[in-house]
Amino acid sequence: MARHRVRWVESGGGPLIAVPETVLPFWAGAEGDETASDYDRACEIDGPVGLLPVGDGAALVLGDEPAATAYLPDHATFVRRYAADSEADVLSAVPAALATAEWEKEVRWKVPGPVHLFDSARPGTDPERSDPLRVTLPPGPYAVRAAWTRPGPETWLGLVQLRALER
Repeated sequence: MARHRVRWVESGGGPLIAVPETVLPFWAGAEGDETASDYDRACEIDGPVGLLPVGDGAALVLGDEPAATAYLPDHATFVRRYAADSEADVLSAVPAALATAEWEKEVRWKVPGPVHLFDSARPGTDPERSDPLRVTLPPGPYAVRAAWTRPGPETWLGLVQLRALER
């Protein structure tokens, strides 16, 4: 794996969300006058991943428990750190975790280009407040699958892998 700086995104307690850059202005987070905010909709996702309509696109919700999450482009995978002694332990465990994971059912996600990963309670229009991680993805359809793994006695990870599909 190429060495690059890994940036972790954390939430204040709710799910993280990957919103396509083209529809960021339409994500209101926990703000708004509606009876159910975008954040409330994200919290209703049952399982490790789900899709929510945003503008004329869809956002990917990383559900279940909140966990520090990074995107590893070499593996096209969001890695969620539930327990580990160090970042080095997490990163060294990823290849084995990917090889032995028992994957949940895939979802199909149409991505128009780069996405921003951030706390779903934050609005997409305020990058200073949401502190997003920008993930560059080529436009197109993706199969998204998720798994919980325990590659070591002290290392528990969630994996959300993206696989580009033919158009």
